[in-house]
Amino acid sequence: MTKLKIAIQKSGRLNQESLGLLKACGISIDNGKDQLKASARNFPVEVLYLRNGDIPQYLRDGVVDVAIIGENTLVEKGEDLSIIERLGFSKCRVSLAVPKEFNYTGIQDLDGKRIATSYPNTVNKYLKEQGISADIHIINGSVEIAPNIGLADAICDIVSSGSTLFKNGLKEAVQMSVSEAVLTAGPNLTSEKQEILDTIQFRIQSVLRGQNSKYILLNAPNDKIDSILELLPGMRSPTVLPLAEKGWSSIHTVVQGKSKFWDIIDELKKRGAEGILVVPIEKMVL
Repeated sequence: MTKLKIAIQKSGRLNQESLGLLKACGISIDNGKDQLKASARNFPVEVLYLRNGDIPQYLRDGVVDVAIIGENTLVEKGEDLSIIERLGFSKCRVSLAVPKEFNYTGIQDLDGKRIATSYPNTVNKYLKEQGISADIHIINGSVEIAPNIGLADAICDIVSSGSTLFKNGLKEAVQMSVSEAVLTAGPNLTSEKQEILDTIQFRIQSVLRGQNSKYILLNAPNDKIDSILELLPGMRSPTVLPLAEKGWSSIHTVVQGKSKFWDIIDELKKRGAEGILVVPIEKMVL
């Protein structure tokens, strides 16, 4: 049987969230402790647990077919590989940081300085765009220590909360880019493997769509329905059902977009909606 080989990071937050996504897609992975390869028991998929930085080359070589990987790593080592789906988790930013006592006023302050990083291609590209020349020191591992031991004047690294920078006496100077987990594929998938990938991608899209949506039920007086429906387009159109109490209806719909959700709820109340129920959606299949 043809199996699609999926690479994910061998440990850390990206590993856990990647496995969580596959589970949400109905793919059960049987893996034990310290196992580097595992098969799904209910789907033609094999998972390989690899170092994030090695994955782009494994994709090119055909060792793995697809991967869930940090976008920052793809930018650094796999610009020839295309992103086929943004996954919305493991979000971070790629930033330049300097010691707290460094009087940073702008990117020109790093001209001629020493910068330690695990992302030399990303740094060089950014500095070239800014017209800045710097001495890049490549470090594999924790780069935050470099300024403290006199190895560098600044660092470039991924930043989530910024707590690691703070603990090492550093401050974020400039955000170069943002990153999240992405799905990418190698260049030479067979038609059989592409068909498996299409099914997985369809399931992923359904999961992500559900995570970004809420099912809303509310009651409203009939003379307020038109005003309320202006806010609620739904997947195709809202469902409106009469209540036992005359002059009232129940409206069912889906609201998409986390950022606007509470604004919509507030406006619904202003327009006469009552008894608003909000239900999470596990998956949304279109």
